[in-house]
Amino acid sequence: MSADLPKRDAVTAAFKHAWLAYERDAMGDDEYHPIGKSGSNLTSAGGIGYTVVDSIDTMIIMGLDEEYQRARTWVAEKMSFERDGNFNTFETTIRVLGGLLSAFHLSGDSMYVERAKDLADRIVPAFSTKTGLPLSQVNLAKRIGVPDNDNRGLVSTAEVSTLQLELKYLSLLTDEEVYWEKAEQVMKVIKDARIATGLASIFLNPDDGKFAISPIRLGSRGDSYYEYLLKQYIQTNYTEPVYRDMYDDAMTAVHTHLIKKSEEEGLTYTAEILPERDTQGKITWRMIPKQDHLVCFFGGSLMLGAVTTGTIEHAASVPPRAAELTAQGTRDWISGVELVRTCMETHRTATGLSPEIVHFKTATDHIESAHDWYIKGARPGHTPYDARYILRPETVESLFIAWRLTGDPQYRQWGWEIFEAIEAHCRVASGGYASVLNVDALPVALEDKMETFLMSETLKYLYLLFSDESVLPLSEYVFNTEAHPFPIFHPTRGTGFF
Repeated sequence: MSADLPKRDAVTAAFKHAWLAYERDAMGDDEYHPIGKSGSNLTSAGGIGYTVVDSIDTMIIMGLDEEYQRARTWVAEKMSFERDGNFNTFETTIRVLGGLLSAFHLSGDSMYVERAKDLADRIVPAFSTKTGLPLSQVNLAKRIGVPDNDNRGLVSTAEVSTLQLELKYLSLLTDEEVYWEKAEQVMKVIKDARIATGLASIFLNPDDGKFAISPIRLGSRGDSYYEYLLKQYIQTNYTEPVYRDMYDDAMTAVHTHLIKKSEEEGLTYTAEILPERDTQGKITWRMIPKQDHLVCFFGGSLMLGAVTTGTIEHAASVPPRAAELTAQGTRDWISGVELVRTCMETHRTATGLSPEIVHFKTATDHIESAHDWYIKGARPGHTPYDARYILRPETVESLFIAWRLTGDPQYRQWGWEIFEAIEAHCRVASGGYASVLNVDALPVALEDKMETFLMSETLKYLYLLFSDESVLPLSEYVFNTEAHPFPIFHPTRGTGFF
């Protein structure tokens, strides 16, 4: 798996096109608007440098030393968490705390650990609920958790269960168990709340620790719960079997209830299950053939899980041989490969970019589409939210993992096609990249926003896809859900629940 240097260097040039524009127009601001050449912050009290910290480890990995040194100086001298505003607990953890921790690991600079500890100490009060499930928001200056009134005080399953890699790694670095204990308590609550199907609905009640009656899906508010079950098992070098057991249980549930095949082309996809209450107040559940772009992480994740929890011996070949996989491992590998293919099929649009949400045709549908999938509500003169592409990384994340686990050049080819589509339709000439409002309409209309995960995830995974296999090998690293790499380590303490 040698590097494809021209393609790798093209991705590096794209990163510089994005970063230098942000640095020129909005350095230190949380978000960047490349068309208006301006920045914005997530609260009226000011920002905490979301874009800076989310991008630093990509600079290190790409060897962009000059850009890195300027970003490092900003973090050391200008970053402040003394902001009297409400920040999303999950996003702040995966992007900012995760970015600081990975920057430390890759640079060895203890300044990042100091900043990470400062931030984590401000986040920890969000866990002060009856069950230990963290509230959705946190006021960093006041150090208090803030409930999400828009969702009746409920907390997102994915958000509370996607803080563990970050807090456990910080605990290892600081030798302070409070971070580990807060992270692990969440997982104990979720394990105890298991429902009969083995699936997880997308909301939990922080007062009683039970799943709320809410949709079940692998998309938004559900996705990274499943991702971190596997990655927690990997992070601590396979020493915590409780996470393997929870992961295996969840994957069996997903295959039993959510994985479907499309009618004509036989595309593997994941459906959603929606709760509905009838006139007598009885709850029934309805299957919806809908898949978020966010679900496209799941193909690569299943393949990684197949060679992690689904092998007869610990190590598997590249690609794994049939005799090396258990029945479960074979099932997960096949589903993962097919889900990656499905996600690439959703890139068969006018722009070559995938929409935010697709629906799959069923036998009762009367939808005119050249594919087994379609963008709901799309018609001349009307552009639904589902039609947009906001620079998301999930498909290229799966392509990177699939490439590393197989060496199949098809995955690199698909990744290059996506990169070329981004260059053709999202690139802003004066600097930066913008979101596309309708992936199936040319010429494109752009939204003036460059999400931080473009530089943290999308371009990083593309860079790694075209790098040689010695760069952040999967045998030594686990990536958080924002693509910040953490080292696999052997824990100094045992799991607190079983």
